[in-house]
Amino acid sequence: MLVVAKFGGSSLSCATQFEKVKNILLSDPKRKIVVCSALGKRDKEDTKITDLLYILHAHLKYSVPYQDIWDMIYNRFIGVQKDLNISYDIKSDLDSLKNELNKNISQDYLVSRGEYLTSKLMAAYIGYEFVDAKDLLRFNYDGKLDEQLTEKNVKLAFSKGGKIVVPGFYGAYPNNSVKLLSRGGSDVTGSILAKCLQATVYENWTDVSGILAADPRIIKNPRAIKEITYAELRELSYMGASVLHEETVFPVQQLNIPINLRNTNEPENEGTMIRNECTDTSNVVTGLARKKDFLSFNISKDHMSNEVGFMRKALSIFEKYNVSIEHVPSGIDSFSVVTSGSSVDKYKYEIVTDLKRELDCEVTIEADLALVAIVGRNMAKRSGICATIFQALGQEKINVKLLAQGPSELNIIIGVSANDYEKTLQALYESLVR
Repeated sequence: MLVVAKFGGSSLSCATQFEKVKNILLSDPKRKIVVCSALGKRDKEDTKITDLLYILHAHLKYSVPYQDIWDMIYNRFIGVQKDLNISYDIKSDLDSLKNELNKNISQDYLVSRGEYLTSKLMAAYIGYEFVDAKDLLRFNYDGKLDEQLTEKNVKLAFSKGGKIVVPGFYGAYPNNSVKLLSRGGSDVTGSILAKCLQATVYENWTDVSGILAADPRIIKNPRAIKEITYAELRELSYMGASVLHEETVFPVQQLNIPINLRNTNEPENEGTMIRNECTDTSNVVTGLARKKDFLSFNISKDHMSNEVGFMRKALSIFEKYNVSIEHVPSGIDSFSVVTSGSSVDKYKYEIVTDLKRELDCEVTIEADLALVAIVGRNMAKRSGICATIFQALGQEKINVKLLAQGPSELNIIIGVSANDYEKTLQALYESLVR
């Protein structure tokens, strides 16, 4: 039995949070692999160490005085070290880093020092061995992970250390220079380590007790989701339910290693378990998610359905402008192409002109659309779902502008006016989830 435990910045923001992490790790001897983000916010007014390091790099690059920024970074790390009386001499590492500061310093290297120093503090505090992520995660020069070399490195480090702490968010190129992952990449680091070691479970510790069935900023006290499939999570994440870095699931999903989302501040809460398959059938709808800023190109022409290749020609115009298409609801002599507003903001009138010229059709644009996703593995082959949706929205006098359902019956997408999206979410939650 082996558990990989990743702790986010909110779990590592100060000495008090470090103590919570230590108690969590020592409470279960299976938690042998620890992945750390950089020190996070202590409160709403605070700044993450990662953000401070990005600011520091910008100051260095443009020769702007940076001592105040450096002092903030220095004092955060020294504060944790002193508060917990950690034996690690972090002052020496900080002094060495300051000597390296110049306008040509690599941004990836400088920003990665947040995770590096946080992990060294944690390793000394809990008595685990520190292993630098650049010695484990190896990337080709095209940015692709060298999976075989990475797995070899991870297994060797674990066999030597037994219990190790690894910084998240970065690895290294073949020349040993640091390569950052995208923001939130510490989630991915933990997932890669879990795959390499075929862990029993990958625990992701943060400041929320798992995944909620709807956005708590709109729905008061939404129900917590106990179990969710990888496919459901991807649907919710794509539609705005940001819980994990989107690349996190792929390494562990291949081996069906479950992800357990947990709350560092409520360790007794079992959180949400993410698996390939779930057995819980108590809830028809797993969760709701929403995104705003969509736009619909409404295309119509008499006898369109008789023209072979008509839709292909239309979609090729969007491809010409490198626009990703979200949905294509259709009728006999009309169909709509739904895209994100930002992706066509510069080209929407050129697209309309091309569509009219090349297809001899009518085109109108409907802006300010919002999409709400109803996601649930238990919706398949259940009758009455759409009836419930339309009844709930009809009672609130909400006009449905788009309706789409995937072939797997895993999700139903509702398009409404952006002005109605909060009311839509509330109506659907009351009728389908609560």
